[in-house]
Amino acid sequence: MKHENTTPPNDAADTASKRRGFLAVAAAGLAGIVLAPGVRLIEMAQATPLGSASSTGASSKVRWGMLIDSGKCSRDCTDCVTACNTENGLSGGTLPTDSQWIRKLEIKEVRTGKTQFLPMMCQHCAEPPCVDVCPTGASFKRADGIVLVDKHICIGCRYCLMACPYKARSFVHQPLTHQKTDVPRGMGTAEACTFCVHRVDRGEQPACVSACSEAGHAAILFGDLNDPASEIAKRVASYPSRQIREDLNLNTGVRYSGI
Repeated sequence: MKHENTTPPNDAADTASKRRGFLAVAAAGLAGIVLAPGVRLIEMAQATPLGSASSTGASSKVRWGMLIDSGKCSRDCTDCVTACNTENGLSGGTLPTDSQWIRKLEIKEVRTGKTQFLPMMCQHCAEPPCVDVCPTGASFKRADGIVLVDKHICIGCRYCLMACPYKARSFVHQPLTHQKTDVPRGMGTAEACTFCVHRVDRGEQPACVSACSEAGHAAILFGDLNDPASEIAKRVASYPSRQIREDLNLNTGVRYSGI
């Protein structure tokens, strides 16, 4: 027996229309999901960029970065470390399980025996391994290149700690008290240097950069790598600088000169 198609020709179009409507409603609902009191997904996506009062979001035209001159970084100076701890409410690594977002490293040239010292922190990679391995999207990169952790959706799996080739991430093991308002932290979550994003979005320099400058060392320069007129872009273009683990092709936002 021959079967005829009895479905009215407009039903398919109606079904597609209803599906589009459902997706639109679902998207609107997700945008309004409350992650914490007063914090919604839509508001996180509209983070205010540096020096701007608008809420259009961090701009991809900007690439925040640091240039660190190892020749100006002395063995005994820990001003950048102290400033980071104070600004972000860190204990300073007094216990093995304490977070430390910036640390001083000693590097030695095998052939000559020359020793240098430099600060090591999250390198804010353009291709961050921590973001690639995160199963929830808690590790993410802003449009302006700053790599962050969303504490609301971090499940503490610590995959990002294992993926980071710079050992720049920490895990919060203990309950936290006396936290800084601008720097939300939480037990059971991963964290790392944020370039002091709360300061950057106010048009200020990261705490480590300010401390180094105020101490008269001027070993750390912060600015927009994408702006040819910025001091950091001029120096990177004019003088040799290197990325740590250049072989990984991560295109780090932190560069070093003199190594």
